[in-house]
Amino acid sequence: MSAILALFRRDLALAWSAGSGAAAPVGFFLGAAMLLPLSVGAERTLLGAIGAPILWIAAALASLMVLERLFQADLEEGGLDQMLLSPAPLEALAAAKAAALWVGVGLPIAAAAAPAAIALQAPPAAAGAIALGLAIGEAAFLFAGLVGAAAAASVKRAGVLIALLVLPFFAPPILFGAAAAAAAAEGAPFGPAFLLLCGTTLFALALGPIAAAAALRLQAT
Repeated sequence: MSAILALFRRDLALAWSAGSGAAAPVGFFLGAAMLLPLSVGAERTLLGAIGAPILWIAAALASLMVLERLFQADLEEGGLDQMLLSPAPLEALAAAKAAALWVGVGLPIAAAAAPAAIALQAPPAAAGAIALGLAIGEAAFLFAGLVGAAAAASVKRAGVLIALLVLPFFAPPILFGAAAAAAAAEGAPFGPAFLLLCGTTLFALALGPIAAAAALRLQAT
């Protein structure tokens, strides 16, 4: 447990100290969302209809920004060897890295979604539900992204490869999350779509670290 907590604290510190930290993905998310009115116009009904899907797509793309170096630096600097020699299960260590990324990057993106949703004509009363859904969806993105990041850890400039590997797994959270956000913005019941979103997140939390650990063991051979 001490090794898992130490890795979590280290990766959380790196998420905030490396380069611009969480500012880059959060800035990308807000930029993508706020540029939308410039391309489709400021018509209130149209923005209200497409705002929720745009927020989810922007969040998914922002999450891809932080996956490339997730395991690549460990492989280059010998950290992966230490993880393999650790008494803690490799699956738990991979989950700790994703959890640190969720706290350091995923939650700030979800927090930024509340004002972004209001700017896209969502009712202020629905902003909290939209932000909560994105917080849960970010966990699905990052834990599913573990698989692509681990499989491409030895590939230089693997951003495109990671995107090709993980974007199919991003589709269910985007589908259910956007449906829940749209229902919340319209004042309709969003419980069914929200529960399906939670189900996809639990699936990613359960299987993402296992698949990532298997890929990392192949990288070390």
